[in-house]
Amino acid sequence: MSIVCVSGAREKLQMAAMIASVAAASGDEVMVFISMNALRYFVKGQNNEAPAEGEFGALIEKNHGVPPFKQLFAFAVDMGGAKLLPCSMALDLMGLKGDDLDPELGPPTGLTSFLGDTADSQVFTF
Repeated sequence: MSIVCVSGAREKLQMAAMIASVAAASGDEVMVFISMNALRYFVKGQNNEAPAEGEFGALIEKNHGVPPFKQLFAFAVDMGGAKLLPCSMALDLMGLKGDDLDPELGPPTGLTSFLGDTADSQVFTF
């Protein structure tokens, strides 16, 4: 399974993380390509909460029983079935290197490589 995250909206990041963690827990291989507005939430030391796009995002924030998207992505990686891949172009535009990102993220990856590696998989975009 392949997931492309480009949105910085809480609801979209949450759904992508839920799909990744459930798929990894089910034994599926998952590759998550993180780019554009989503990438800034994976920079070390950044504690900015992703803004809610609508009412449901506000409910997620208020309900303390819902694990946050970063925790779900980390769980997916810990299960061994998921790879979180930061977009190399987005890193360049942001003036960042792979070492500037949270430790759960893998090596910077170009879109061409990601698409080649995931050509036969189901793709979800958020």
